[in-house]
Amino acid sequence: MSVEDEEARVPPGADLERYVRELAEFVGLSEADAVVIRESKHEAALTSALYEHFLRFPATARFFLAPDGTPDRTRIERRKHSLARWLKETAEAAITHDFAYYLLMIGISHSHREHGPGGKIPPQFMVAAMSLTQTALAGIFRDELGDPARALAAAVAWNKLLLLHLNVLLIGYLMPPQPSRHGSSA
Repeated sequence: MSVEDEEARVPPGADLERYVRELAEFVGLSEADAVVIRESKHEAALTSALYEHFLRFPATARFFLAPDGTPDRTRIERRKHSLARWLKETAEAAITHDFAYYLLMIGISHSHREHGPGGKIPPQFMVAAMSLTQTALAGIFRDELGDPARALAAAVAWNKLLLLHLNVLLIGYLMPPQPSRHGSSA
């Protein structure tokens, strides 16, 4: 694709399924990878491990604290449920219109969140959380699959898919601001 063709394209959010499919092709996410992903679901173990990790660091714990400064267990359980839903849906390895926009909604809810403890989630924590997920999955596959080649194949397949998701999750952070529709008051 030429530079001119790339510049003439619509923003990713305008045709998100196409954007995700192009990324899948670019990273080599195959149907064989999708089969491996569908066979390896571990959302319960991952959600608990990730939130316990978040709570160990003040910079991320702040998003999950009650007004008195203690962990807000009700909020954390709701967030665990949401994360588990994303992981379960992710494990289907479906690249559909609906799922692509579901990912975009998740990303925007993190990048544009004006309410709740801690405010907006900084993008470095989105990237770091994805890295933690990849690392945790690699350990799970190593321990549970028993065959290093199968564990590696599962980790590689998940890495490809999670990085596609990360691209969509970061759209809200990376899109240029839109010009004001109200004109300037100068």
